[in-house]
Amino acid sequence: MVGAAAPAAAQVPPDAEAVGRAREGDHAAFRVLVERYQGRAFRLALRVLRDEDQARDVVQDAFLKVYGSLDRFEGRSGFYTWLYRIVMNLCLDRKRRDRSDREVEWSDETLTQAAPAAAAPASTGPDAEVERLELRVLVARAIDALPQDARRTIQLREIDGLSYKEIAAALGIPKGTVMSRLHYARRRLQEALREAGLDPLDQGEGAEEGT
Repeated sequence: MVGAAAPAAAQVPPDAEAVGRAREGDHAAFRVLVERYQGRAFRLALRVLRDEDQARDVVQDAFLKVYGSLDRFEGRSGFYTWLYRIVMNLCLDRKRRDRSDREVEWSDETLTQAAPAAAAPASTGPDAEVERLELRVLVARAIDALPQDARRTIQLREIDGLSYKEIAAALGIPKGTVMSRLHYARRRLQEALREAGLDPLDQGEGAEEGT
């Protein structure tokens, strides 16, 4: 009979309904969510990890974690926002496991970005090399001494190269909070350099675009 059959698109449930049904054990509903977002999740993981095999592993782990945590999903944010945060954190955890130790994480370039006053001396030679190493150790210690929230935020910005928006999604905080934490972290680093007898440069503070 004409009009008796509903359009196929109408049979695809929205996220909230699919989550509710998946929570009750409907595997088909969860498959809808996987098929809807696995492409976006893979592109996110690939952009962060730059390795297709690792990206696929992270996406698989993310959906397994999502499935096991459905009872704890409160729906205060969208399903993809929740998934995005899980994928991002799994990517960051994997990147950090691949590094040998914290000293390797804080490269000279990263330290200079985090604290411009830690830039390597313009001169060359043994004395300049010693000074460069001392600055590197000083800033690394100052970063490690930051409160956990500030340290985590500056790591995501300077080590992992995330934008303010990506950091906000990864940590589940507003973008303004990201900016204030970075401002606080950099100010603390400047104070540490000042206490060590250096004159921190003001360049870089507030110069970044809020991306």
